[in-house]
Amino acid sequence: MNEHHGQQEQTGDGAQVSTGTPNEKAPVPEAAIPELVIISGMSGAGRSTAAKCLEDLGWFVVDNLPPALIPTMVELGARSQGNVARIAVVVDVRGRRFFDNLRESLADLEAKNVTRRIVFLESSDEALVRRFESVRRPHPLQGDGRIVDGIAAERELLRELRGDADLVIDTSSLNVHELRAKMDAQFAGEEEPELRATVMSFGYKYGLPVDADLVVDCRFLPNPHWVPELRPYTGLNEEVSGYVFNQPGAKEFLDRYTELLQLVATGYRREGKRYVTIAVGCTGGKHRSVAMSERLAARLAAEGVETVVVHRDMGRE
Repeated sequence: MNEHHGQQEQTGDGAQVSTGTPNEKAPVPEAAIPELVIISGMSGAGRSTAAKCLEDLGWFVVDNLPPALIPTMVELGARSQGNVARIAVVVDVRGRRFFDNLRESLADLEAKNVTRRIVFLESSDEALVRRFESVRRPHPLQGDGRIVDGIAAERELLRELRGDADLVIDTSSLNVHELRAKMDAQFAGEEEPELRATVMSFGYKYGLPVDADLVVDCRFLPNPHWVPELRPYTGLNEEVSGYVFNQPGAKEFLDRYTELLQLVATGYRREGKRYVTIAVGCTGGKHRSVAMSERLAARLAAEGVETVVVHRDMGRE
């Protein structure tokens, strides 16, 4: 682990935690309770990169912390007189008992009104195999089997945690810099917004984004690919965007879907969901989905939703 705030000591599991002797009898002011982010996900999907990004943003990052110690870590942060206001904890798979401990710790935090968020790093089997082979390291759960066996076992163990995650990031096609940009977009702001959205254009021929909460299909609109003078451009081009939104039903679709998202956003806020990924697809992810994503993101921003636009497949053709 890199440089952190305060003195630290090793636990038996290799974790580093701040030392101190908290007064068990002294009440902890609720205002002093630090923000907590739990980073987990598939081995090789980028947990260390995500943690380093938060560390660079000023978070107190604890790597490889046993789940049973998370409430203690939060309490130590609360007693730091504001010196540790934001804590990020990286947890990885160690077996079924490990996740039983994690569930107990999360229940303990909820009982103490601690606001916690879970960031889950996802990736495809193909990408994970490629990464493990490139560094010539075995998967931590493969045992005497193959890398794919370890990946399958880990994915099954993490299934429930992934379902509870507030933010799922698919790193299959992301490099280190793109992953850092996604983390920056979600955590760099000084004030936490009510809801943050990522609007992602994609091409169906390259597959559905696995981290999408909502999927929008724009293939009902005529494809600018078949207009020779528009084919070389993308949906960022004004002429292409104008062509798309001059088609019957395009503007009406944008209006109606924006209204639907207003309803969904209200429900997300009510349920405490802070992040949503909206995937907008067309055949190749170059024209219609890009144009629709840009307009949809602008509508969401006008509604007060902090929005990031990502064009996953633009330029792949």
